[in-house]
Amino acid sequence: MRKKPKILIVDDEKPLRDTLARWLSPSYDCITAPDAASALEIVKSTPDLSLLISDIKMPGEDGITLVRKAKEANGSIACMLLTAYGTVDLAVEAMKDGADDFFQKPVTDLSAFEMRVAKAVKTVTLEKENAELKARLNTELEDFTGRSPAMMRIYGLIRKVAPTNATVLVEGPSGTGKELVARALHNLSPRAGGPFVAVECAALSKELLESELFGYEAGAFTGANTRGRIGNIEAANGGTLFLDEIGEIDQEMQVKLLRVLESRTIRRVGGNEDIAVDFRLVAATNKNLASLVKAGKFREDLYYRLNVIDIRTPALSSHKEDIAPLVARFLKEFSAANGGSVTGIEPRALKALEDYSWPGNVRQLRNVMEKMVILASGAKLTEADLPVEITDEPPDDAAEASPTAASSSGVADGSARREGDETLAEAEKRQILAAIAAAGGNKTKAADALGISRRTLHRKINEWKAG
Repeated sequence: MRKKPKILIVDDEKPLRDTLARWLSPSYDCITAPDAASALEIVKSTPDLSLLISDIKMPGEDGITLVRKAKEANGSIACMLLTAYGTVDLAVEAMKDGADDFFQKPVTDLSAFEMRVAKAVKTVTLEKENAELKARLNTELEDFTGRSPAMMRIYGLIRKVAPTNATVLVEGPSGTGKELVARALHNLSPRAGGPFVAVECAALSKELLESELFGYEAGAFTGANTRGRIGNIEAANGGTLFLDEIGEIDQEMQVKLLRVLESRTIRRVGGNEDIAVDFRLVAATNKNLASLVKAGKFREDLYYRLNVIDIRTPALSSHKEDIAPLVARFLKEFSAANGGSVTGIEPRALKALEDYSWPGNVRQLRNVMEKMVILASGAKLTEADLPVEITDEPPDDAAEASPTAASSSGVADGSARREGDETLAEAEKRQILAAIAAAGGNKTKAADALGISRRTLHRKINEWKAG
């Protein structure tokens, strides 16, 4: 239940302040005080006070002085003065010094008075909410270090889309922070107080994904417990459901998910009852869903349901100006976590990181920085601390300069091609093979070095074999 806004009513006439408090109490939490001194103490001890209503003429300090001191103690409080005939000019002058409104005594039209109170409270409430939103934006976007034009566009989209209930599709290569985008959209939304439920679709079999998403009734299948359980969609009620790698779900599950998005109801496995659900969906994929639609592997109607707002996270290689600040951030983070012995990085080592192609994107960079900090030989990271996948990457003209490279490039006539002429898929394949070679054939170590999952690495290899 939402708390009522707090109002402080100050007047030396007890009947008036009690009458106003009684009239306003259904909508507000009313506090009363007989003079400026006691009122100021209440202001100082009640930081969530929304409105101060004070008479001008009172024994001791007057209402105008109280307003000035109250504003100094709490800059977000709204102040309204009660003014008798003959003090209207004083009230107008007081508004120049910080008062927000005044109402003439005697207060005979209580409905009109309440409308003015509501307006003042609404104004201060909106100002507080805007300030809190800005603070949340600054805090939430601290997780994003980049300040390149590409990243600034993403921040702008997050700010615009987060306050809405629109479904969002986040597309981008693995390791580019798609889940960070999803969490920012949740944390900056009106649903921030609700749950954020993340589901890794690629990590679950078809049967397990269905029971995880929809839940199941007792005895629905062999192994189902006697009480059943709710699924992730129900668990996300009132919050955000994040479906990662949604391009991996099969056609049957696509149909079921489409039904949920259209009806906003789910039916547990083994159940007969439709259950209403209220969640915001954010889906992510490292595949091109539009291409999958054309290939008949992804339903067009589901694609358009998902793609209301499209946010594309860029490969790190396309915004290399962000590498230096990312390196500084990760260095500070991992140095603090490991005793604080590493204080910086030498320019040549940083240049090598900036020149690297980063097939595993920001996730790979983060893993590399953790490794370098842990294994550092001194207070500053040097070229000697660079891992083998960085130092052994062939330069752009290696294929042209090396007959061996040319012969292994897959070009039928044996002619060499520059790396700059490679397709993205060819460059990715080359980097993955280099990481596997650097890891001595150990695919788990290669996947860790690239910042991708072992499952993703095997999928890539199988795709090459199929091709």
